[in-house]
Amino acid sequence: MHDIIRQLEVKRAAACLGGGQKRIDSQHAKGKLTARERIDLLLDADSFEEWDMFKEHRCTDFGMAEQSVPGDGVVTGYGTINGRLIFVFSQDFTVFGGSLSEAHAEKICKVMDHAIKVGAPVIGLNDSGGARIQEGVASLGGYADVFQRNVMASGVIPQISLIMGPCAGGAVYSPSMTDFIFMVKDSSYMFVTGPEVVRTVTHEDVTAEELGGAVTHTGKSGVADLAFENDVEALMMVRRFVGFLPASNRHKPPVVPSQDPAERLDFSLDTLVPDNPNKPYDIKELIVKTVDDGDFFELQPDYAKNIVIGFGRMDGSPVGIVANQPLVLAGCLDIKSAIKAARFVRYCDAFNIPVITFVDVPGFMPGTAQEYGGIIKHGAKLLYAYAECTVPKITVITRKAYGGAYDVMSSKHLRGDVNFAWPSAEIAVMGPKGAVEIIFREEKGNPEKLAAREAEYKAKFANPFVAGARGYIDDVIMPNETRKRICRSLAMLRDKKQENPWRKHGNIPL
Repeated sequence: MHDIIRQLEVKRAAACLGGGQKRIDSQHAKGKLTARERIDLLLDADSFEEWDMFKEHRCTDFGMAEQSVPGDGVVTGYGTINGRLIFVFSQDFTVFGGSLSEAHAEKICKVMDHAIKVGAPVIGLNDSGGARIQEGVASLGGYADVFQRNVMASGVIPQISLIMGPCAGGAVYSPSMTDFIFMVKDSSYMFVTGPEVVRTVTHEDVTAEELGGAVTHTGKSGVADLAFENDVEALMMVRRFVGFLPASNRHKPPVVPSQDPAERLDFSLDTLVPDNPNKPYDIKELIVKTVDDGDFFELQPDYAKNIVIGFGRMDGSPVGIVANQPLVLAGCLDIKSAIKAARFVRYCDAFNIPVITFVDVPGFMPGTAQEYGGIIKHGAKLLYAYAECTVPKITVITRKAYGGAYDVMSSKHLRGDVNFAWPSAEIAVMGPKGAVEIIFREEKGNPEKLAAREAEYKAKFANPFVAGARGYIDDVIMPNETRKRICRSLAMLRDKKQENPWRKHGNIPL
């Protein structure tokens, strides 16, 4: 018995040491934490239950039989974040560069299978050189096994990927299918093919950071949601972020009691929208002043800035927020913003999170670049997402709601539950100037007449009352009471039940 206990202690020590002290020191020298240090920071103290600590690879080729480390380059198990169950896997770059073997993949698959079974989020801490070359197709099969589980878990449990080192080749497809991707600046990168292959094939000279670094993917490609300064900040922010999410699609989002009164008024909002309809303002001011305690967790803040998405709480309950941003491109919808918002709306719908939409949209972005890029199909993604969505939907039109963009932004016609407008709302097919030039094109040579027609058009449509007369707007509210009216609407919609017709799945215009 003593021999077995001694062997246990030796194996535990070997597993905890990973690739050895020298490689641990190298990891620290790069400003990176080890796999176990990351788990210790992410989860509540002493809550981690590790699985498969003693699992080893089965490869015997290329001298691998003599190289074996207990755990095989990934630490897996479960624990809690603020007392809530979380499954986690953390790749260990000190062991074979965190490369994925058949055994490594089996460990990840096991925690994913259990997470689906019991209904709890999975957080993956990625730090891997990719497939373990010595294992050939066995490692590729391991990746595919993980991919299959990503798909089966989609819309069932929240999946979060934290890229904390290299993530290249086939390794990028697992994070890409998870719900949220967070990266660490200067130490993480993602790409399908590395700089050297790019240089060989396309003759482009690019660094790993430029090709797939955190700033690239949060600002240019939109692949990642947020970039953090270092490992510690990333892990702390993920702890905070998880507090907005339910455990699974069978659970409601967690309620956090707030001292911020649901009936609170904010009179500063009455002057938020400028008198000049062409003058911009910051929609984030409205969001921050409306949610509980000004706590808004924005996602993709550096990508498609003409639309704002993120999580907040209203009267303690999490909500998803989508808002046009007049500061950027006048708040127009374009390809990137439509895709960004559509994916977010679908996530909220899958996980029982109500969607609040703040609308100030003059239309879809015109131009050949947008048309050739497929704005028709990409814009339809947002339309599809809102139309399919069955969670409570509350819409507030603050100013412009023109043309098809009015329809798309959670209008009453797309089963919006409660649709409010501010007195400054303008709901029309298009802006007054463009409309008058089309309707009265024969008067183009007479500026005075056109000006009078424009004034007439404004008087008719530059207000919320025409839509209100048809019941497309439930009420015209003062900006200062926006929070109060949203909170009351959410309370009324708490037990909302709405189902779409049975189908295997829809065919969203991808």
